[in-house]
Amino acid sequence: MNVLLVYPIYPDTFWSFKHALRFVSKKASFPPLGLLTVASILPIEWSKKLIDMNAKDLKDEDIIWADYVFISAMSIQGESAVQVIERCNKLNTKIVAGGPLFTSNPDKFDKVDHLVLNEAEITLPQFLNDINTGEPKHKYTSENWADITITPLPLWELVSMNDYTSMNLQYSRGCPFDCNFCDITVLYGRKPRTKTKEQVIAELDSLYFAGWKGPVFFVDDNFIGNKAKLKKVILPAISQWMVERKNPFYLNTEASINLADDDELMYQMVRAGFEAVFIGIESPNEESLIECNKPQNTNRDLVASVKKIQNAGLEVQGGFIVGFDSDPPKIFEELTNFIQQSGIVTAMVGLLNAPRGTKLERRLLKEGRMLKDFTGSNTDFSINFVPLMNTEVLLNGYKEILNTIYSPEYFYERVMKFIKEFEPKKKKVFHLNPNYVLALFKSIYKLGVKGEERIYYWKLFFWTLFRKPKLFSQAILFAIYGFHFRTISNSF
Repeated sequence: MNVLLVYPIYPDTFWSFKHALRFVSKKASFPPLGLLTVASILPIEWSKKLIDMNAKDLKDEDIIWADYVFISAMSIQGESAVQVIERCNKLNTKIVAGGPLFTSNPDKFDKVDHLVLNEAEITLPQFLNDINTGEPKHKYTSENWADITITPLPLWELVSMNDYTSMNLQYSRGCPFDCNFCDITVLYGRKPRTKTKEQVIAELDSLYFAGWKGPVFFVDDNFIGNKAKLKKVILPAISQWMVERKNPFYLNTEASINLADDDELMYQMVRAGFEAVFIGIESPNEESLIECNKPQNTNRDLVASVKKIQNAGLEVQGGFIVGFDSDPPKIFEELTNFIQQSGIVTAMVGLLNAPRGTKLERRLLKEGRMLKDFTGSNTDFSINFVPLMNTEVLLNGYKEILNTIYSPEYFYERVMKFIKEFEPKKKKVFHLNPNYVLALFKSIYKLGVKGEERIYYWKLFFWTLFRKPKLFSQAILFAIYGFHFRTISNSF
């Protein structure tokens, strides 16, 4: 059997980092971890090719070669996924589709031959068994959660690591919290399921022996969902592995703000090589946090929590949302001030949307306020329900936030604030990478010579070089991020 695994195009958003990737001559941020894992579940004797359309063009001859085209995608890749399906239909190649996009919206994809939904560890073997008996069904679903201690290693040989800025690894699925706008608990449940220490080490080894050195992103929905196991088993094992391998990776992940409440956990994460953590802060408005059922963020000084995490040696990257029913008219000014005060450089601000299956969608349907399905992008002025705030006021306020926080004046102010206050707690091992040397010279030309931010760029450049040389590469990276964020926001 010839199988072609296809990952559709990820559109240009804050999350794509498309305009930053050009500085380091990379094609995409991360490889498609889900498809690489699915490839390992498929029979070993099958011929497999993977095309990540973010890194390589999909050609008709690739589709014709295949007996089956396997497609996996997130909601934001929906438009590209539909185009791939149409091409496969035209060329009479059968399609197998799975992943979040198809699991959340199976009724929209009647042109797909086989929908293998929910978690592949459960439903994919059922499909493969039916292939063997000659009676494959149209749809495979499951109400059970997969045992991820049996999840195989990703088949890294199917991708070129040189195309990506970072590799990725999954340790757990699910989140103990239940934010009403989030579909993670719908897709993966509220009880975090974790891999074993041996699995995590094996995955690190597989990346190491494949020749990778550099960033590795733990793609967990909430890395600290099971704190006890992390502290007792996983982080000590990672720390030991990193020492034995001479620290080949820089680690980052996603977590909830209650990370700030556990000094030992933060210490162990830094010791293990974690350098940054993305946190869903959402809003500085307490009523909005209560509305969206985010108790872990309420009754606390959010700026102080951010500072505590950063003082422990972890850069905080933040996610923010406007459009809650409880948002006051001054939310736009309050959120801008919060971002500046916190010193969060990588601040992702989006409009509230209601994904399929969430508690928010159910409430809005009951209230008759739903307009359309969620596109997966909360950064393109798309909102799929009728907000209580006047829509024009909301959109204008949102645009004002973006124009302000990504402007050179405000952005570089946050970068300088972070650089001045941040003290790395672990010595970073230097890996000479020609792409990053090239990125430095590209930034000098594009930002320091031609850019509208050149005055701010050079101030940051020389101040960091002489006052905080350990953070010089980080400062340049931030400057490049700022260019990307500004380019995206200016396109609206």
